[in-house]
Amino acid sequence: MSRPSFLAGAVFVLAMIFHSTLAFADDIITVESGKLQGALNSDRTVRLFKSIPFAAPPVADLRWKAPQPPKSWTGVRPADKFGPACLQTDVFGDIYFRDAKPSEDCLNLNIWIPANASSKSLPVFVWFYGGGFVAGANSEARYDGEALAKKGIIVVEPNYRLGVFGFFSHPELVKESGHNSSGNYGFLDQVAALHWVIQNISAFGGDPHNITIGGESAGSLSVSALMASPLSRNLFQKALGESGAFFPVGPAAGMQLKPVTETAQAGVKFAESVGARTLAELRSKSGDELLQAAAKLNGGFAFGPNIDGYFLPASVAAIFARGEQAHVPLLAGWNADEGKMFVLANPQKPTAKIFADQAHARFGNDAPEFLKLYPALTDADAVRSAQDLAGDDFIAFSTWKWLDMQLQTAGNSPVYQYLFEQVPKVKPGAMMGPLPAIEAGSKHAGEIEYVFETLTSQEGVPWADDDFKVSEEMANYWVNFVKAGNPNGIGLPIWPASSKKDGYQVMYLNGKGSRAAADPHRGRYEFLDTHAPAPSK
Repeated sequence: MSRPSFLAGAVFVLAMIFHSTLAFADDIITVESGKLQGALNSDRTVRLFKSIPFAAPPVADLRWKAPQPPKSWTGVRPADKFGPACLQTDVFGDIYFRDAKPSEDCLNLNIWIPANASSKSLPVFVWFYGGGFVAGANSEARYDGEALAKKGIIVVEPNYRLGVFGFFSHPELVKESGHNSSGNYGFLDQVAALHWVIQNISAFGGDPHNITIGGESAGSLSVSALMASPLSRNLFQKALGESGAFFPVGPAAGMQLKPVTETAQAGVKFAESVGARTLAELRSKSGDELLQAAAKLNGGFAFGPNIDGYFLPASVAAIFARGEQAHVPLLAGWNADEGKMFVLANPQKPTAKIFADQAHARFGNDAPEFLKLYPALTDADAVRSAQDLAGDDFIAFSTWKWLDMQLQTAGNSPVYQYLFEQVPKVKPGAMMGPLPAIEAGSKHAGEIEYVFETLTSQEGVPWADDDFKVSEEMANYWVNFVKAGNPNGIGLPIWPASSKKDGYQVMYLNGKGSRAAADPHRGRYEFLDTHAPAPSK
């Protein structure tokens, strides 16, 4: 090698060492518990910190207790690998993690940060995953925060306890709690994560006074509960929900919040079923034994949120009705075909007669009014109206009621409503559960990978230009809202805040041309509202 070439090579090597040293130094951050070593993404535009403990492991005597402060560590803790998901079974079959197998020791969070942010006080988006309160994790590829972080925000994704570990209640737990409650430990995990963010996010360049909470399905239900709870409603400045809130209607019993007096007795029966006479004996059981026993009950959905008297002193609906919830900007909506699968998967298809008979059985003398809103003059009409009603009962009404209550009782806090209409392309013969995927439409949870710009995380889907178009559009709307409480921005179709004088505008999101228009289906929700159960006090 010639001398000039040797010198050039040496300079290059020294430069790389220097660069690596700087990168290493930049990726060490000190939080209250100790030092963390993060990593850069592949194109060096985003810094990632994975599996950060925000609470002590909820195991042994801490099982079914409010989360405790995380343990401190010495030295530099690597934060370059995803931590375990919370203990769960494979309920849905389409949730895929990027971590090791689930564990009870799961109270960790991930953070994505723009690598070269111009501000040292970035807005923060705290995202809670869906999964029916029995499944989900912060390592799911569709929730990856990299694309959103590139747009100038910090994305934080905590785990929270699920199923029997997150929402079990029992009379002995009520006695030991110190506040006469039990259950909702998964919600208390979410509160603990928010406190951790407020206390530590400035070390990552985040603004602890500009926090948006968001989530989908159970995560969206969580957002509505966090807005209502006296423990959390002052911990954030904006809220965002995708498909779900605790405002039940009709047969949507899964959204009904039962009082702790009722859920605690169900806990006693469960304890007896696994041969445990005391709380100590229950805590001595292995996590897997409890998990498998719970999975056999109610299709795996035996344990869910309740009115515990502490996190929720009353139902979410009652708290909103009194105007006691967080008075913050709210962006929420749902997907066009939330209930389609329920109808198409049912071997007995609705006919005009069957649908009309069901309407009279459910609504009595109000059935004629109902059938004007959900017409069934023909069998084809009946199928479409049955799909609409299934979606409204499942998700749409509850989310609409959440938005409407915020509009009515939260003063001047703006409300933004959307309807996601995009239908992904599919390969011939592809299946979505028991049905050809093409029939699923704009299904429940189908918007997630659009919002996070993670379409390519879903293997085998032939995404088209219009998919990427609406994905970019939605990501920009969401990021704008996180930044300033308003989704609008340069190059985006105008999204008006909802108001009575403008016909309650809805943003219709699709790749053919998103646009805002007055809500044509409000009459459906107002009708269902007259038949919804009164809020629990």
